[in-house]
Amino acid sequence: MEKLRLGAEGELPIRIAEGIRSAIVEGRLIVDERLPSEQELAEKFGVSRPTVREALKRLAAQSLIRTQRGATGGAFVNRLSYDEARDQQVTTSTLLLSMNAIDFETACEARYALERACVPFAAARRGPDHLAAMRAEIHRQRQTDLSDPGFCASDVAFHRALVDAAGNPVLSYQLAGAVEAMQPLMNMITFTARSRDRIVSLHTAIADAIEARDTATAEATLSKLAEYTLSMAADIRAQRRSRKAR
Repeated sequence: MEKLRLGAEGELPIRIAEGIRSAIVEGRLIVDERLPSEQELAEKFGVSRPTVREALKRLAAQSLIRTQRGATGGAFVNRLSYDEARDQQVTTSTLLLSMNAIDFETACEARYALERACVPFAAARRGPDHLAAMRAEIHRQRQTDLSDPGFCASDVAFHRALVDAAGNPVLSYQLAGAVEAMQPLMNMITFTARSRDRIVSLHTAIADAIEARDTATAEATLSKLAEYTLSMAADIRAQRRSRKAR
């Protein structure tokens, strides 16, 4: 690890964490490699051990390192799984959407464009478990006593199964933000106006096409779902404008 130029006292843990993170990302520190001790790091960066400890806590919170106790313990470079990274991706995407006030059309455009990219792979690679997961959510969505939050959660789970059917962990990771962050946002806006029967019908057609390995029909139906979602949002906005004009 190269020596860092450190700034103000409050920035020290951040800068140290960034330096170690860069070493991990660039491959200068490899998976399962033991980091220098807190004392060694403190001497290297010319800071106190509590400052180093705070930097290591930041890295551990990002799942980039793990700590072990005992004579052979210490801090080690962690093997970050796609599941762990996906959770962080969802959190980051949710924050970006909420803090930057992304408009509904932009979120919808991105979310469906990304999901359509998965459809050809899902149609070619889907397995029994993926189909069973989609069918289970469709069955759940048909239940008349299912609450609105429950329907929204099932909606997300259906699309998650479709994405996972593509069998590509990199795509699943990239789409986590689109499906699991954007979809709840869209559900929250449109749930009062949507027809559950219409959505169940579209979900069923998508699942049927994926099972038949019919990419063209699955893509076309997903496009219909996107159009329906946008039309619902437009209707809701028109209703709100009408109420304000009264």
